[in-house]
Amino acid sequence: MVFSSKSFVVYLFVILQLCANSRIAANPDSSDVHVWEMIEITLEAELEYENYYTDVRLWVELKGPNFSKQVYGFWDGENTYKVRLVATKPGKWTWTSKSNQPGDDGLNGHSGTFYAHQWTVEEKAENPNRHGFIRATPNGHALQYADGTPFFLTGDTWLAGATWRLPFRDAKPPAQYEPGPGIGFEDAVQYRKKMGYNSVSMISCFPNWDSDINPSTYADSNGVYLRNAWEKFGYDVSGGRGQDASGGSSYWGSFTAKNMRDEYGNLPFEMSEKYDGVSNFNRINPEYFQSLDKKMEYLSAQGIVPLLETVRRDVGPSWDAYFDFNETYARFVQYLVSRYGAYNMIFSGIHLDWIPDDYSLTADQFNEALTYHLKEYGPLPFGQPHTTLINNSTYLQFKHGDEVPWLTMHSVGNNPRHHGVYEYQENIFELEPPYPTINFEPYYTGWDHSLTTIAGERPPANSARDNYFARAQMYGSVLSGGLSGHVHGTASYDITTTGEPDGARPHIWEALQYESGTYMQHLKAFMLSEGDRYKELRLANDQIQPRKAEGSPEEGLDGWSFMMKTPDNNFALLYFENDAALPTVSGFDPNTTYLFQWFNPVDGTWKEVISLKSNEKGMLRIPDFPEGEGRPNTDWGAKIKVEE
Repeated sequence: MVFSSKSFVVYLFVILQLCANSRIAANPDSSDVHVWEMIEITLEAELEYENYYTDVRLWVELKGPNFSKQVYGFWDGENTYKVRLVATKPGKWTWTSKSNQPGDDGLNGHSGTFYAHQWTVEEKAENPNRHGFIRATPNGHALQYADGTPFFLTGDTWLAGATWRLPFRDAKPPAQYEPGPGIGFEDAVQYRKKMGYNSVSMISCFPNWDSDINPSTYADSNGVYLRNAWEKFGYDVSGGRGQDASGGSSYWGSFTAKNMRDEYGNLPFEMSEKYDGVSNFNRINPEYFQSLDKKMEYLSAQGIVPLLETVRRDVGPSWDAYFDFNETYARFVQYLVSRYGAYNMIFSGIHLDWIPDDYSLTADQFNEALTYHLKEYGPLPFGQPHTTLINNSTYLQFKHGDEVPWLTMHSVGNNPRHHGVYEYQENIFELEPPYPTINFEPYYTGWDHSLTTIAGERPPANSARDNYFARAQMYGSVLSGGLSGHVHGTASYDITTTGEPDGARPHIWEALQYESGTYMQHLKAFMLSEGDRYKELRLANDQIQPRKAEGSPEEGLDGWSFMMKTPDNNFALLYFENDAALPTVSGFDPNTTYLFQWFNPVDGTWKEVISLKSNEKGMLRIPDFPEGEGRPNTDWGAKIKVEE
């Protein structure tokens, strides 16, 4: 780097730190500085501040090929501030530091120059994140890396993965690791990576949650609910009362909340001295996030693109009651963007899985706060998607376009987890301008809950029907317009872990071994069987006749058929649920020969190719299911493409 004389100390600090953590090479002027590789600049404030988190707003003006933006920094403890950035294209890049404290020479006026170059083809093959940060495809319906390489998300749900529950050990897992007690973060990552996963979903932190003397869900003396937490099984704190502070029964009964600290016992915020049981959202704890740094860096090095969420919605009522919600929430959102925005990720502004009156703010309140953040700080500087995990549909809750200006990727999920969710996804697919969409919370295997009771059926954990329901939601969600990919989930989304009993949900190592987890690699292979042609698919469910088998339940996962095909009618992908009717499909070119092939979504194998010819109306009769005549007793995928 070339620095001004004023920043010589900064130069030495940066170079020494780069040598220590290997985030980029020790000599940034050499050919070892790559595009899309995180560069960290460290600055030290010379003035003292009463609150280093709230009093200082620091940024750098970053300029490079076709790029000129402010990139905000974050406080990292004591008087230390950091800015993390990437070069998005090869060439010369410059930065200059500024802040809202013009009299602080430790923060203002430092500058530097570095040169970035491209990764080789071989280096990109070692880590797909080197293709660049993901973004929407040009047509808006799918995702791709910055260089245009397809990115079909295959994710798993580890909502508490940022905490001690999957501890980071800085240790390489055994080559043939099988999940069991003592599981660590790297163990889980490598286990899923071998199955073809390229994403995991995590909530950054859980303010107000701890294993204490209060029930998992409770309100304070003002009647404000402080949390609606997942239970710590086996730890009854009722003492015969089983009530929260407001006199009502705890939503989850009498168990206390799961402990959501980091591996060293740190909480994400200091606790308020004024409001008992409430985090002080003006006093962040950088040490907690330093633990998360290690996990985010490891995921990046492994080619994983996480869904990183801010917080779960149940912290909203106390945050809004005792703090300026828009200002303090926007500051926290930006803290996460500044800290992790130089990693390849999808960012979720809120985990809004449910919107009850007592245990959440409204969708409008979160939309207002996230819009406030956008106006104060701007969008993610390096272009990653901004979405939320949602109850039913982001379009239903937030709308689209100018009504929700921060949102660049839609989602569906949580409720319902049956056929009813597909209408939400189809409606989103038809929006203009188009945004990518995905089902973040589909059917969860092993979860004994009303949400996973399908048409009155709640199968045993990891049974054939349990795994089938998960598989049906994979293909049904994607072929209802969710071309971004899919996120798998199990009952261990909360990560019950080593040293504590299981309960209504299993230990994480048990859930990782559910058979449903093996199906995601087959889904990806199915969708990419013709390369990136899948991104051009359009909804064609109205061209299946019959679409729904007689007697198939609207609130079930049996008997329906799905089809998407390209506008030129040359390529289509189909999925048939268990007990589907054998249909005729229309909308193809008349009197044209097509190649048809069945796909087994259980083991990922293709059957032999069958030649079909459309009639004068462009209709094709689907061949008998592989089992023979009649309705199938399992599900099948299929591909149709024109004979070349």
